[in-house]
Amino acid sequence: MKSYPTNLTDSQWQCIEKILNDKRKRKVCLRVVLNGILYLVRSGCQWRMLPKCFGCWITVYYYFRKWMLAGVWRRVQARLRRMVRVKSRRRACPSLGIIDSQSVKNSEWGIPDKGFDGNKKVNGRKRHIVVDTMGLLMGVVVTRANVHDSIAAEDVIKGMKGLFPRLRKILADGGTPANGWSSWREST
Repeated sequence: MKSYPTNLTDSQWQCIEKILNDKRKRKVCLRVVLNGILYLVRSGCQWRMLPKCFGCWITVYYYFRKWMLAGVWRRVQARLRRMVRVKSRRRACPSLGIIDSQSVKNSEWGIPDKGFDGNKKVNGRKRHIVVDTMGLLMGVVVTRANVHDSIAAEDVIKGMKGLFPRLRKILADGGTPANGWSSWREST
């Protein structure tokens, strides 16, 4: 197989192999499939333009969707976040989060659920993200650009419920009031 900068190293593969592999015999190598997904995400190419060395694009897409629906990507991300935090001599579970949003432009055609962010003059979508103090992802929600930060913050925080038992505070700018955080903290 051709080597691409997006390919996993042996140590990277060992970190996530147990999450992906269910010990069944397969006709395809899951590491090659994952390398194909990483190549596609990094390069931005279309599924049909995926190089043949990663296998049939339909097979790679099948595993991408299967893992997305089964929550595998969240488990991989959570495991990697814990590993990075422990390696940095921090506790595996963060106690502080930071929330912010970013409006992103979309093309005019084929993008459902887009809106206009009047403050930033952007027609498209908005991503609302919570990270820990190291900048590692804890939660994310994508909305139309016209959704106010305070409304989306409640959705992000609800999605994080029960995942971070040490979380005591989430810092936000003026556009994101903490009322969603307070009610979430009281119910856990």
